[in-house]
Amino acid sequence: MKLNCLWREDETRQCIIQDIRTNDEKKEEYYVHFVGFNKRLDEWITADRFSGGEIAADSSADTNKGGSRPRPNRRNDTGKDDGHDGHEEATRVKNINSIVLGQHEISTWYFSPYPEEFSRCSKLILCEFCLKYMRKPATLMRHQQKCTLRHPPGNEIYRKDEISMFEVDGVTSKIYCQNLCLLAKLFLDHKTLYYDVEPFLFYILTENDERGCHIVGYFSKEKHSPDDFNLACILVLPSHQRKGFGKFLIAFSYELSKREAKVGTPEKPLSDLGLLSFRSYWTEIILNVLKDYKGSTSIKDISAMTSIKVEDIVSTLQSLHLIKYWKGQYIISVTPKIIEEHCKNFQRHTREIDPKALLWRPPSKDK
Repeated sequence: MKLNCLWREDETRQCIIQDIRTNDEKKEEYYVHFVGFNKRLDEWITADRFSGGEIAADSSADTNKGGSRPRPNRRNDTGKDDGHDGHEEATRVKNINSIVLGQHEISTWYFSPYPEEFSRCSKLILCEFCLKYMRKPATLMRHQQKCTLRHPPGNEIYRKDEISMFEVDGVTSKIYCQNLCLLAKLFLDHKTLYYDVEPFLFYILTENDERGCHIVGYFSKEKHSPDDFNLACILVLPSHQRKGFGKFLIAFSYELSKREAKVGTPEKPLSDLGLLSFRSYWTEIILNVLKDYKGSTSIKDISAMTSIKVEDIVSTLQSLHLIKYWKGQYIISVTPKIIEEHCKNFQRHTREIDPKALLWRPPSKDK
């Protein structure tokens, strides 16, 4: 059954009730999906959001043909479903509507397996430095009097103007990395890594001011990847998106690969948005190489100069129609005019990495 519901800025939208629960304040909440919109806009609302300020008696029954209220998915402390419905069913209903992180209140997109006692609060409050989560502002105030962190708990390996990058080890800062993964899951639909953080390094991007280093986003990578993965997971918080930080993180992962004298590629499969971001970065870098390089060049040459894997270069050139398959091998087929036309249509990212500001050496192979 479709109901009219107050959405944003006094707009009314049609919605479908998918679940019901009682929140921390002992109020009944309804989990609704707005018809025609992405599921990341689903949210928990109270009855006063429905047209007329109440919900029809048979509306809740519509979510369960037996007439009783639908029971929320039961999960154990690890966030795994106790039944056999699988990951999709277990994460269908997001448990937290929004988070408060520093000066930002951010609407969440997806379910995240926070402990059960935190999963029924509509708004979760996080310490912006250690990412500890809590339910009440008063708890945050008490925590802030004790928390000594003013930056991620790792080595600062890059600083340029107001931007820093910190390398955090999943072994030495396990709790922080677990908190980071739980935070990231609120905005990543298919992320499954929550607690097994020891095999990974986390690279945290921050904006800095006199109060400290405030998290903007991050990417993670395996310490030892037999598949040449230089990035496992990437996130820019919604409050900082559309500012060039996504490409900055991607470029940073390749800058580390260059220091390691390796080619790299992101862990597959990529999400739709992830593929768009990487394809945009690969396109920009490859076009710049073809534009500036004098004489003939091969795909292997481009890979050696950029640390981009050959397969990713081929797929990018194919998307641009700049490659042909001839006599069993790929041939780059371009003219300066064609490259110039592509460059005109391509929006160059504004946040450049200064290699001189990167103070980092590859870890020893013995470690």
